[in-house]
Amino acid sequence: MQINTSSEFEQVFINYPDLVRNNMLFLRELIEDTANEMQEITQLEETLKWGEPGFLTKNGSTIRIDWKPKTPQSYAMYFQCTSRLVETFKIIFKNTFQFEGKRAIVFQLDDKVPVAELKFCIKAALTYHKVKHLPTLGI
Repeated sequence: MQINTSSEFEQVFINYPDLVRNNMLFLRELIEDTANEMQEITQLEETLKWGEPGFLTKNGSTIRIDWKPKTPQSYAMYFQCTSRLVETFKIIFKNTFQFEGKRAIVFQLDDKVPVAELKFCIKAALTYHKVKHLPTLGI
């Protein structure tokens, strides 16, 4: 798999405060690793979307990750709010994740991220346009 990364994308990670940088790098690596495990993903673009690190694939919906100073103890993985992604994640993983509306899975800085479950969410987003017709997006 080929990863294309913009310099602006890299700069955001450098600028994160020390207390959150490792959490953000963990999410980035998890997205990259998940994409790499999927045969249908041949290219991943890492770029800024709305000033936040974003991940795009040919047949997927954009995934963004970010930490915000106004909520310093939490960070999130964002999904297109007009998609069925988060509403589906809420049905399947209602007792696993904390959600923000139709747009995000929210983590606290000291959370142990449920990796296996989050990878299902990432896979659904990276292939969204191929799975959006399925009742549970292929999860």
